[in-house]
Parts: sequence; C-alpha cells; structure tokens
Amino acid sequence: MYLPFARHKYPGPSPEVIGSQTELVIDGYTRSGTTFAVYAFQLCQDKPVRLAHHLHASAQLLTAARNGVPALALIRKPQGAILSQLIREPDVALRDALAAYSHFYGRLLPYRERFVVGEFELVTHDFGAVIRRLNEHFGTSFAEFTHTDATMRECFQLIELRGTLSATLLGFESGIVTRDQMDRELQALARSPALDARDAWIPSADRERAKVALSEQWQRPSLARLRHQAEQVYQQFRAG
Repeated sequence: MYLPFARHKYPGPSPEVIGSQTELVIDGYTRSGTTFAVYAFQLCQDKPVRLAHHLHASAQLLTAARNGVPALALIRKPQGAILSQLIREPDVALRDALAAYSHFYGRLLPYRERFVVGEFELVTHDFGAVIRRLNEHFGTSFAEFTHTDATMRECFQLIELRGTLSATLLGFESGIVTRDQMDRELQALARSPALDARDAWIPSADRERAKVALSEQWQRPSLARLRHQAEQVYQQFRAG
C-alpha cells in the first residue's frame, strides 16, 4: 500500500519509486550513503540508467526482490546512520530512530539473498567492488566506479549542490537526464550564489561535533535493548 502513496507524494525526479522502467534500485535506511552511491554510479555509466532510489522505505527494496529487479541494499552501522539522521532531522527521537532502523532491515532479512548489500565503508571507499558484485549477482554489465581525486571531487560537487534541488541534477540521479545536460547545469550553478553550508549534503566539522554530543545520548542505559536490536539486525543483514 505504501508505494502507490509514495508515487503520488514523490512524482519525481527524486526520490524515485520503483516502476516498470526501473533497471536498478539503490536504497537503504537514511544516511547510509545513498546520495554518494547514486551519483558515483551514474557518473561512471556510458548512458543514464533508470534508478529507483532515495525513498528510504523497505517497501522499495522488497518490491525489487519480489519482482527480480537488481537491487543494491545499502547499510551503515546503526550508530553512524542514526546519529547522522538526528543531525539532519533534529525532531526525530533517538528511541524512534533505533526502532525504525531495526524495522527497516528486519523486514528485508527474509529476502537477503535477493540483494547485493553495500556496506557504507565499502561503498564510500571501493564502490567499484560493489558494482562488480552487482554484475556478478544479477548478470548485469554496469561500468565500475574508480576512486580517484578527480572522480571523488566530481561526486562531492554533485552532493554539495544537491541542496539546490535542481531538477536537472535530481533527474541525473534517476537516469532521465544525460551527462551533457548535467554538465551544462553545473556550469550554470557555478555562477549562482554559494549554497548555505547548512543545506549542503556533505560531511562537515559542525556535523561531526554534533555527533560527538549525541554520542552521550546514544549510551543511555534506557536505550540498551533498542541498541542491541539494531546492532543485531545490522550484523545479520551484512553477513547474509
């Protein structure tokens, strides 16, 4: 029932809900590297690939599993993902985020073998290896991303500019905008006023300091059971 609602709420170009034209799903719990993975993936392809992404709902990945659509399920250690989420979404309670994390991956566990799992550290440091596993698992032939100073700089430029909500950049994520169109948009955005640092989607010193402050909340004894559940589902999901 959620996906029809999501299609109405998110008509595109991002988030993009799985549909008949979807070639690949890249999604996971929020703050698990989805934006990096999506941009890095599209940047290294010869032509745009139709992606479903950024819904951050287990229904998206469940639908891919049930319909045989190639899917990359992203996952990050609970503490890293959730504290990053709370910085981005300060109205979310830590207790609720812990429960949501466990629910998200707990629903996917019975279908675990139908995904390729992309752990945050590997995605952000050797994404080419993740794409290689996608190709091996699903019989696809996607180009592999190579981590160089140039490719990382290009990827982080797109992530930083995502806060402009440029329809062209968001369309590039979903595979409905070409590389040439995206490059022209980048040139136009370069002439625009700088984006407020608070709206940028890249890591920052301020966010790291905020994470340190939230770490004290993370260790509260009253959250021990929820922390254990989240860590347990993380270990089960990554191990397969």
